[in-house]
Amino acid sequence: MSQLIIADDNPRDREFLAEALSVYQPKTVANAKEALSACEQIEEPWLVTDIQMPEINGIELAKQVWEKYENARILIWSQHSDEAYVRALAKLIPADTVYGYVLKTNTVEVLTRAAAAVFEDYQCWIDPQVRKVQARSQSSNDSLTDAEYDVLIDIALGLTDNTIAERRYLSRRGVQNRLQSLYAKLGANMEMGTNISNTELLNIRARAVSLALQRGLINSFELKNEEEQLAQWLSSRRQ
Repeated sequence: MSQLIIADDNPRDREFLAEALSVYQPKTVANAKEALSACEQIEEPWLVTDIQMPEINGIELAKQVWEKYENARILIWSQHSDEAYVRALAKLIPADTVYGYVLKTNTVEVLTRAAAAVFEDYQCWIDPQVRKVQARSQSSNDSLTDAEYDVLIDIALGLTDNTIAERRYLSRRGVQNRLQSLYAKLGANMEMGTNISNTELLNIRARAVSLALQRGLINSFELKNEEEQLAQWLSSRRQ
């Protein structure tokens, strides 16, 4: 038995989705907790979810649903194509899983086509704009390793090299090596084609954060979540 669940904290968006996908007789919920509760009544849940929701975001919701229901089909419906989200989603998608990612800027026709591909045809459907982000995130020259991404988050949070080393169980030299690799991949040590790594023209650390924000590797929503994790780490460190 399958049932479509629509999870979005915006009432207007829920109403829009319910009308656009009325052929599936969807059940609408306002947050991830309600979505998880609704899934308990279904053998093979189908889910349309926004990414930015309070408490549990759409990426974490997808993770929890797939952990419990390996045949669940999920369509991400979001206004964001940030590389941070694409990266996070790529890390948790089970093998041979059918899913979709469609941007809210699309027409109803595109939305219904994406839904039909995922829920009826058992095919993945990825928005063309998101595909471009996926390609960049998978490029051997531009993609960040998990280790490089961790230090990016840490410098965005304002941590010093010594604090990063303690938090990530690294030596100071290890932190600096990861930072140098990060700067190179982001192009933080280049400006107008000129190497600036040995000059005082720019603060390379701040430059890296700026470029990461522009690229969508980090955003305010995800940094808020990271702030909470940092607060927990700092609290445990004091004990």
